[in-house]
Amino acid sequence: MSEPSPHSPKRRGRLLRAAGALVVLLAVAAYMAVQYVTGGRGGPGCEVVAGDAEGDGTTYEFTPEQAVNAATIAAVGTGRGMPERAVTIALATALQESALRNIAHGDRDSLGLFQQRPSQGWGTAKEIMDPTYAAGEFYRHLAKVDDYAELPLTVAAQRVQRSGFPEAYAKHEPDAALLAAALTGNAAATLSCTGTPAPVASVDPTAGETQGPDAVRAALARDFGRDALQPVGAEVGTAAEPSAAPSQSTGGSRVLTLPVTAGSSPAKGRTDRQRGWQLAQWAVANASALRIERVVYAGREWTAGNVDSRWRTVRGAGTGGTGGTGGTAGAADTVRIVTARP
Repeated sequence: MSEPSPHSPKRRGRLLRAAGALVVLLAVAAYMAVQYVTGGRGGPGCEVVAGDAEGDGTTYEFTPEQAVNAATIAAVGTGRGMPERAVTIALATALQESALRNIAHGDRDSLGLFQQRPSQGWGTAKEIMDPTYAAGEFYRHLAKVDDYAELPLTVAAQRVQRSGFPEAYAKHEPDAALLAAALTGNAAATLSCTGTPAPVASVDPTAGETQGPDAVRAALARDFGRDALQPVGAEVGTAAEPSAAPSQSTGGSRVLTLPVTAGSSPAKGRTDRQRGWQLAQWAVANASALRIERVVYAGREWTAGNVDSRWRTVRGAGTGGTGGTGGTAGAADTVRIVTARP
C-alpha cells in the first residue's frame, strides 16, 4: 500500500482545522485588546453603583451622552440650592421623557431632555434644546409644587409635566436615585466611565471651540452657573478673576485645579466634601466630551482607558506625595482634572 499523499483529504482537513483555530485565536486576542481599552463594554460607557450606605451592588449603566446630560441636570439643580430629592425627580423625568438624550423631536412640538413644548410657554425651541436652560425651567416649575420633596415621585413629576402617562415615571426612580446620589456628591466614587477621550479631530479650532482646561471651565460655568469658579461676589471676566488655579503642563497633558472649600464658591447648604465629589464625578461624566484623562480628589483617582476605569486610591495620598499631578496627591480641598494633550 502506498503512503498517503501530502495532498490527501485527511491532510487538508488537518490544515483547515489548524487555520480555523488560528483565526479564532486571533479573534479572541483582538476582542481582549478591545476589552482592555474600553473596560469591557466594547465601547465608551458609564456606570454608577450603589454607595456604601446601600451596599447591595445595584448598578445603572448608561452612555457618555446620557452621562453629560445627567451631570448637567444635577449641576443645575444644586446650583439653584435644590435638594437631592429634586435632582432625583428631574432625572427620573428626563429618563422617561427622552432617555436622557437631547432629542429634537417628540409628541407634537415637544423637544429636548424634558420634552418641553414651546407652544405651552416653556421657551423657544432653541432655548429648550439647551440642556442647562431646560433643566432650569424644570426646577423652576418644581419649586412651585408644595412639599414636592414629600410627594411620591410620580405625583411631583406629573405636577410639572402634565403627562398623559404619569405612572411611567415610577420605574425610573431607582436609577435616578443612584445617579442623583453620585452627581450631587452625596455618594463618593460611585460613578465611573470607560473608554478613551474623544479624538482631537472632534474639536474644530476654526469653529471657535475651546480645548483643554478652557473647555472644562466653560462647561463648569455652563452647568453650575457663572459663579462656579469664583469667590463669592467676584465677577466673570474682570481683572480680579481668580477662577481655578492656572493650568499646568504635565507630560503633554493639562491640569486644572478646582478649590472646593466654601470660601471659593457658594456652598448653598452643602459640605465641601459633597461639593468636591460632585465636581469630581461631573468631570468623569464629561470625560469623553471634554477629553478628560484623569480626575483626582480626596485620595482617590479615576483614569480614562483603564481596564475598568473605577476610582482607585492615589499612590502617595496622605503622605505628601504628588500622585503624578504636580501637587499633593488626592487633596480633600481641591479637585484636579487632567485633560488630554491638545
